[in-house]
Amino acid sequence: MPHDLLALRGLTKTFAGMTALDGVDLTLRAGEIHALLGENGAGKSTLIKTLTGVYRRDGGRILLDGAEIHPADSRQAQALGIGTVYQEVNLLPNLSVAENLFLGRQPTRFGFTDGRAMRRRTAELLRAYGLEVDPSATLGQLSVAVQQLVAIIRAVDISGKVLILDEPTASLDAAEVELLFSAMRRLRDQGMAIVFVTHFLDQVFAVCDRATVLRNGRLVGERAIAETSRMDIVTMMLGRELGEAVHHAPPAREAAGEPRVAFRNFGRRRSVEPFDLAIRPGEAVGVAGLLGSGRTETARLVFGADRADTGEAIVDGKPVRLVNPRAAIRAGFGYCPEERKVEGIVGDLSVRENIILALQARRGWAKPLSMREQVRIADRFVKALDIRTADIEKPIRLLSGGNQQKAILARWLATEPRFLILDEPTRGIDVGAHAEIVRLIEKLCEDGMAMLVISSELDEITTYASRVLVLRDRRHLGDLTGEDVSPGAIMRTIAGTPSEEMRP
Repeated sequence: MPHDLLALRGLTKTFAGMTALDGVDLTLRAGEIHALLGENGAGKSTLIKTLTGVYRRDGGRILLDGAEIHPADSRQAQALGIGTVYQEVNLLPNLSVAENLFLGRQPTRFGFTDGRAMRRRTAELLRAYGLEVDPSATLGQLSVAVQQLVAIIRAVDISGKVLILDEPTASLDAAEVELLFSAMRRLRDQGMAIVFVTHFLDQVFAVCDRATVLRNGRLVGERAIAETSRMDIVTMMLGRELGEAVHHAPPAREAAGEPRVAFRNFGRRRSVEPFDLAIRPGEAVGVAGLLGSGRTETARLVFGADRADTGEAIVDGKPVRLVNPRAAIRAGFGYCPEERKVEGIVGDLSVRENIILALQARRGWAKPLSMREQVRIADRFVKALDIRTADIEKPIRLLSGGNQQKAILARWLATEPRFLILDEPTRGIDVGAHAEIVRLIEKLCEDGMAMLVISSELDEITTYASRVLVLRDRRHLGDLTGEDVSPGAIMRTIAGTPSEEMRP
């Protein structure tokens, strides 16, 4: 019977008075693949960094083979037997496979690096994982999957007890994922303990033995995969029982007429599988799914921030080429990104400058808006959206999160868009601003705007969406309409549970 190899007991970590981990327990057994799950802010990354010494824990114990350990950094964690491989491979792409595998620990002969021995040992390690790769090949010229495997082989060769894989499949296609899974199963069968951090639910049930779910820095629970269901895992991650909100009236508003925008067989390899989508004037189509399901990737794709490699986009019946955001803006698109502070506002610019930014970009910098026109536009939207600022010349970084979000909405409304994409428009704002933005979405639909709105708040999305597009593992599973526009139906679809089975 597998023994407990690694145990976290009451692990606690705070940042500037904010609790990131609140007494978390986790038990990892030898010879198992253990999924670590949770939405944004759940505490997964903090747990990994605290475990490996990147962060110093504020409380709790870490036990390895029954003895308490105190790694001060990742190097000490490696020496103890705990290796970590992140989504972005942190090796040197300009060096060979062999040089990367033995970086910092090259075999020597007479005081010089023994290249022949290093390549021979590399070939042996690669063959053990079923890889036929030239040890002298430059790492950066190989596929992302092979680079991930090289990073794993290095971590295992250095550490050898516990392997932490943080989102290793995020940039891999299906064939590459299976190659990685084969290596993970091989390591598990050799007695390795593997922590697998992922947002792909199907992958959890394909390769994992147990799962631990975190939410808001706390332990929600642990489940044996063979004894649980996707619905149970989804419920733990989202923090609601299915019965809480299965009765929810969908919006009475029905959009009519020809589609304002349509996307046919639209997709991008390693990002989102091809999908069909049409949105009519006056229609808000909601997008739901767990983190990593492809929600933001869909938004970036239809806005041209990521270029589709298959399919076509049609606006008002005419094909358009969405080669970049500039082309999307010319087609009448607007996009409010999820990462407001990183991709939305320009913090040191004024409220006025932030509001006119997209309109000025569409006109071209050779045709600057006059100061009088800028002030007129900014004043108009500050009043219309109730953006609370004493002065439109105030740097936008000094505004509250809700007012920053309304200013970004104002930026795109100033361009008079025909199609508006909102990615988590109410995240991280106060209750009052939240309600105002929901009312604004409803008002825009009444005025004939076509909208695509991504939200992880299921109660919220069902208040204004006439249809809800559900995604899982980078696939569009289809639209929910009518009575199925409810939190319960969305959760069942995310979990892959047929609605017919759940209804009385």
